[in-house]
Amino acid sequence: MREPSGERPWGKRGPDGPWDAIVIGSGMGGMTTAAALARVGRRVLILEQHYTPGGFTHTFRRPGYQWDVGVHAVGEVTRHSMPGRILHHLSEGHLAWASLGPVYDEFHFPDGFRIDFPDSPEQFARNLELAFPNEIEAIDDYLRFVRRVAGSMKSYYLTRALPKGLGTLADRVLAREAERYLSMRTKDVIAELTDDPKLRAVLAAQWGYYGSVPSRSSFAMQALVVRHFSHGGYYPIGGSQRIAEALLGTVARAGGFTRIATDVKEVLIEKKRAVGVRLEDGEEIRAKKIVSAVGALSTARRLLPDDVRIQSWVKEIETLTAAAAHVCLYIGFKGDIREAGAGSANKWFYETWSTEDAAWDIGAVERPTTSRAPVLYTSFPSLKDPSHDPGPEKRHTGEVVTFVPYEAFRRWQGTRWKKRGEEYEAFKADLEKRLLAQFLEHMPALAPMIDYVELSTPVSTETFVRPVLGSIYGLEPTPERFRSTSLRPRSPVPGLYLSGSDVATVGVVGAMMGGVLAAVAVDPVRVGRLLAPLIRRPDPHRPFE
Repeated sequence: MREPSGERPWGKRGPDGPWDAIVIGSGMGGMTTAAALARVGRRVLILEQHYTPGGFTHTFRRPGYQWDVGVHAVGEVTRHSMPGRILHHLSEGHLAWASLGPVYDEFHFPDGFRIDFPDSPEQFARNLELAFPNEIEAIDDYLRFVRRVAGSMKSYYLTRALPKGLGTLADRVLAREAERYLSMRTKDVIAELTDDPKLRAVLAAQWGYYGSVPSRSSFAMQALVVRHFSHGGYYPIGGSQRIAEALLGTVARAGGFTRIATDVKEVLIEKKRAVGVRLEDGEEIRAKKIVSAVGALSTARRLLPDDVRIQSWVKEIETLTAAAAHVCLYIGFKGDIREAGAGSANKWFYETWSTEDAAWDIGAVERPTTSRAPVLYTSFPSLKDPSHDPGPEKRHTGEVVTFVPYEAFRRWQGTRWKKRGEEYEAFKADLEKRLLAQFLEHMPALAPMIDYVELSTPVSTETFVRPVLGSIYGLEPTPERFRSTSLRPRSPVPGLYLSGSDVATVGVVGAMMGGVLAAVAVDPVRVGRLLAPLIRRPDPHRPFE
């Protein structure tokens, strides 16, 4: 791995233009688009409203601790996978990954049932067969179908990068098979394969990685997640903020820059063409190519002028739904948390065999409840990062995530961080107490090691990352979303492009691929030449150069 320069490639002010392209938002999609354009000699300005770049890849600190906010496990980052080769190239070798180990996910269901998801497709099949010896045929059929569906998605990605008219034709010719799978729902596919309710639950148990329950989600999304982790999960060495440091460093070395604490108010449209952006303070910055990487819904509702918002393609995007909102409990520990049962593998604690319980019924200020979260997703980032030094006090970090209904927090939408009022603080404190108690029922040995606890809510997510309705995954990956003809990186407005997971698929690598597609749409010839050798399968014995 090449060593970075040590200088942070972002700040509140930076060099002046001219700029070849402006990218709004520094999440995974925006950073990837900018880095790809930088690698072909383009000078790119990234504008980020938060004081820390990276979107859901950023980290935050409290005295003695650091947590990631959205990177818990990432697959396909080695040179054996196309996304890994692309990411390595775009980061110019400044990004390294550590495996989570032979098991990346542990699933705990009622009655003491546990099953591990390993870093080997062969071992995954064996684990399923050992747990369900009477369902071997169904398991084989499922895994075979997953491989077929996931393989068909390459043609879908290809057609996304084409203009809408040509892309619609290409969809019918090249992506017909993929679109058929995208229209299937996860619950229906699994129900056709097995009658065993427990096997159905296990096969769909990773729905939390894309935020849509089996009765609503596209089966193609489920298949992509299974394929994505078929050889295990990984974590960036040095923490998830290393992703931003690496990709934004690539942008800076090509003469680009990332301006933080810079809020974009509107995309400038002149003579029906995107020509720049207007900031909240009134400053205007111009470029020939404008890329919105803040999500399709956020772009439609917040950045487009009124005369563009009435166009049919924008109206179509606004009919789509945002994926689920969440709360996250950030915990700081002092002590040997491995001895207490923690590890680098993520732990999922299901309180029910149902995978249709999407959100915790948390009640409201005026309607308190004592309900339990149907599923807890737990992660220990300090144990995933081999560079982490716990020090003499053995400081470690943990996170507990579960989905919640956004409506319970709507009354605080638009309020300022740490100034949301006493009702909010009391509601939040109650949720924190209940969530921590439920977590400790599963891992009681960690209780005496807890040194710090903080809960984030959907309005916290809105404040720092700005997704619509606090959604960590953007648009919900339903068949309706994938049938949309408007979710393409090249928008109908000349000079305006969309980047990120909404134009591809969900997750860190899904957002990265959406960023790649946007870069191809902006500069098809140069970026196409850049990517061509990375798409080909490499010699498996040759390491990264």
